[in-house]
Amino acid sequence: MTLALGVLISGRGSNLVAILDAIQQGTLNAAVKVVVSNKATAGGLELAKQRGIQTVFLDPKAFAKEINQREAYDLAVGKLLQEHGVECVALAGYMRIVTPALIRLFLSKMVNIHPSLLPAFPGLDAQRQALEHGTKVSGCSVHFVTEGVDEGQIICQKAVVIQEGDTVESLSARILEQEHQLYPQALQFMAQGRLKVEGRTVRILQS
Repeated sequence: MTLALGVLISGRGSNLVAILDAIQQGTLNAAVKVVVSNKATAGGLELAKQRGIQTVFLDPKAFAKEINQREAYDLAVGKLLQEHGVECVALAGYMRIVTPALIRLFLSKMVNIHPSLLPAFPGLDAQRQALEHGTKVSGCSVHFVTEGVDEGQIICQKAVVIQEGDTVESLSARILEQEHQLYPQALQFMAQGRLKVEGRTVRILQS
């Protein structure tokens, strides 16, 4: 079965490219139906266009007059995704907090990747948080999106050892390398129907 993906981005789109590469290489049974961004200048939009993927820039400013701007925006995003036949949503460097309006449309079908070993260091600047706390190991986590920021059930993780002299930039670069492997893998588990949620735990079933 081919998983119909929608990808939400705000920036350069390196995880988007990793997903598209995995699809092209045959290691991810999915098709990206649309890439949506809240930033007109997001580099990932052009990268998606170059691969023939439909892209949409949806301007948050267009919803400024709505009583609840964020929910109105997310309802519009959800409508776009549904119009393109999206079954699963991947947040890939999407720098907006997703509201329940969108989460409920794709309950247990929306995932995110975060540059820490959750539940440690949620939110922004996770790599800086790890270094400031003196932790010896960091990494990345793919998790379901819920109404709490970075609080959803963890699907899979990859550890990255923090080295002497690491900076935010050097640690971020090494974590990003692992993200590019981990995210397509997690999406493939979803495409294969191998994820079973039991409370806080996600079990990966044998294929």
